Formats: sequence, structure tokens, C-alpha cells
Amino acid sequence: MRLVLLSGGSGKRLWPLSNDARSKQFLKVLEAKNGKFQSMVQRVWGQLESVNLQDTAVIATSKSQVDMIHSQLGYNVPLVIEPSRRDTFPAIALAASFLYSVEQVDLDEVVAVLPVDPFVEERFFNRVNDLELALKVTNSDLALIGVEPTYPSTKYGYIVPEKSVSTDEYQHVKQFSEKPNEKTARELMNQGALWNCGVFAFRLGYLVSIIEANGLPVIYEQLKLCYNDLPKISFDYEVVEKAKNIVMVPYDGYWKDLGTWNTLTEEMASTQIGKGIVSADCQNTHLINELDIPVTVHGISNAVVAVSSDGILVADKEMSPGIKELIHGFDDRPMYEERRWGWYRVLDHVKFNDGQEVLTKRIGVKAGKNLSYQKHSYRKEVWTIIKGEGEFAFNDEIWIVKPGDVLQIGVGDRHAIKAITDLELIEVQSGTELVDEDIVRIFMTWEEVEQNCVFAKTKITVGNA
Repeated sequence: MRLVLLSGGSGKRLWPLSNDARSKQFLKVLEAKNGKFQSMVQRVWGQLESVNLQDTAVIATSKSQVDMIHSQLGYNVPLVIEPSRRDTFPAIALAASFLYSVEQVDLDEVVAVLPVDPFVEERFFNRVNDLELALKVTNSDLALIGVEPTYPSTKYGYIVPEKSVSTDEYQHVKQFSEKPNEKTARELMNQGALWNCGVFAFRLGYLVSIIEANGLPVIYEQLKLCYNDLPKISFDYEVVEKAKNIVMVPYDGYWKDLGTWNTLTEEMASTQIGKGIVSADCQNTHLINELDIPVTVHGISNAVVAVSSDGILVADKEMSPGIKELIHGFDDRPMYEERRWGWYRVLDHVKFNDGQEVLTKRIGVKAGKNLSYQKHSYRKEVWTIIKGEGEFAFNDEIWIVKPGDVLQIGVGDRHAIKAITDLELIEVQSGTELVDEDIVRIFMTWEEVEQNCVFAKTKITVGNA
């Protein structure tokens, strides 16, 4: 059996810690076995390893999340990268075409698709393994995992089992309804419906035939070329609701969707993360502060206070699921991102009437990692080293840099930096187009930089590169 993990979404319900570059699955607020903080995706990836499923898994994700996945899981994780965000059916179709035309997976092989961020026990993934047998024994088109609902939620799909045809291991499905209204959800629960856990299993050939029936190419590179033209529709609506022969594997263990502040805080490692004080009279209140300034919470109960470079949230926990709609008009650039080489935080961004902009970042580069050798057409930069030592490549020469060095980079100058030890710098960009599109990458690896640059014979002049 092959696994496809879906990593998408903007996670706006967990604003301001989550944004378009850092979705909810990457927030390091859960406690790992070693006592450190870990993210949802790190937790699930470790659980897959514990049940021997990691080696068969591929992650389907968007371009904006690639660096974050590499930062948290390493570089050996196989990825299927979507050219744009198009919902779950296009994402699963693209992953299926990758398995079929690139990995040469047999059409009779079972593929299981699941979200990258369920909060579950390890035995949940044993039930994922059971999907393969359920499909083959029943000769069904699809296999799902169902869990007992706790309230008539409108966020999940509902699986109504066929009670007359069932075993302890699987149940045939009488009806599937995706995200019904509350009244219908109650009626479905009265019929014994279970929540769909977001897991789908099928033979690869089944989905390949659906792709072909939609007039789409099944060759991976060809499907990528027309990917932006695919309709934005979920797998539940496009495939599951139309399927005629579905089997369901019940799961009676712990399962939770940590998609809102009120559900996430119930599983957090601590009621306070970051600098600040939560007074003793605050009951069931969580403070999450990513900034280096103290935040004091006094006399407020049943609340979440979240502080990041993207904004500040103070919300009643029960009202927190409505945050996504409340901030719908916010369209600012992400102020914090994790990258393959480290991280950056935007400190200030000013736009002037004459079209000039000034953007100030604090950048951290992990020891042994490097920024690409690149140049810009519309901006100049000033880098001030504030921590650690590194090698700075500038117009085909390399210098050693240390705290206090100021490096001036003009328009068109070729430049890069590698951290010898963990390194931090302040970067001040100025120009007319301060966007990622104004980056021409020449070399990605430091080996390439060293092959094409020479080490300078003189010391770097502070204030000049």
C-alpha cells in the first residue's frame, strides 16, 4: 500500500500564528516525547515511522510549503508539488498521476490518502493499514475510516453504514454526505452515521480511470501543465459522494481535528509559550507569544491570546472558530517564514509616495546551511551580521564575516552567505519592487559557489562588500 499525505491550507483559523506560508500543521505547540515542542506534521511523520508506513509515503503540497516541510522533516521526504492551490481532488489526482507515471506503481496497488495533521493515537495508523484488506475482501471502489461523532458538526463528512452488511472489521456504506447543515447532521447521527476522518483508500486504477473520464491527462508532467485549469473541488464532492460501492473501517480511538484555537489549546504542551505573564485568576486561558516583548494577561478566562509578527489576537475560545471570516480582508505578506536554510521575521515595512519601499528583516541561518547565490534587478540591500560566523560570497569572491560586519549589496551584485555557526543578520532592502520575483538564483548549493568563486586574499572592509 502507498500513502499520500495532503499538506495544504492557509490555516487562517489559527491566525496570527498561521499564514499563507505557515499553515496550522507547522505550528510547534505540541509536546514531543522528549519534552520539546513539535508541530502536527512532525508528530504524524513520527507516528508513521512507528508503524512502518513512512517509507511508502509521499506528501502532496503547494510550492509555498516546500521549505517548511524540508525545515521540519528534512530533505529526504518525497514531495508532489502542486503548481497552485486547487483543493483536494486536483491534489489527489496529481499525486495519483505521479505514482502511476513516475513511480510506475501497479494499477491494482492500494493507495491511502490522509491529511498530514490528524491528532490521533498510533493505533489509528493500524486502521489505515486495514483499509487495504477491506478493499480487497469487499471488492469496493473506496474505503473510508469513520469515528463516532460527538456533536452535529457541519465541518465533516458523514458516513451512514449499512447495518445489515457489516463485520467488526468493516461496514458497507449506505450513504455518504459531505458537510451537511446542522439539522441534516442530527438526522444522520440518528441513523448511526460516523464522521469521515478524511482518509480515502482506493486502487490506483480506480482514480486513474476517473482522471481519464474527466478528460485529463494521467501523465504527471502533462497534468502539471494544465493543473491551473482544473476545477477547485474537494475529493469528497467529486469522488466520494458519486461512488457506488464504499466500505468503511470503524475507529474507536482518539481522533481530533486541531483546526481552531479552542481545539488546539486543549492539546497544547503548556498554557503559556513565550515571554509574558498569565495571572492566577485566569482560568482556561492560553498565551502564545512569538515576539521578544512581554505580554501580560490579567483577569481574563476561557480565552486565547496569540501574538506574532503577523498580528495580535485576543479571543474567547468558544468564539475563536469565527476568526477566519473576521480577518477575511487581511491580505498582508507573511511576516514570519521557515525556510530550508533557517527562518526570517519581518521587522518593518514602509512604502513611500514616490514608489520606494524599505523592508527590514531579521534572518537566521542554521549552521552549515546557506542562502542561494543570487542577484536583484530592482533593490539594494544592507546586511549587518549580529550573531555567529559565516562565509559571504560577493561578486565571485568569498570572505569570512562575523558580528559587527556591515555588507552593502547593490543592484545586480551577486551574493550569498553560508553559516559556519548559527548565524543571524539584519537585512534592510530598499527599492521599488521588494518581492520574491526579483530574485535571480545563480547557484543553490555552497559547493557550486566554491567552485565558481575564490577566497579573498584581503579582509573584508566593514561597511562595504
